Amino acid sequence: MKRILFICHGNICRSPMAEFVMKDLVKKAGLASQ
Repeated sequence: MKRILFICHGNICRSPMAEFVMKDLVKKAGLASQ
């Protein structure tokens, strides 16, 4: 399993948003099971 860490300074909304966008991209690319 690979991990990706998003770090955003000064904006508490940016990191959670990046997580959800990345999860959607992974799902659409068919990589969710990896």
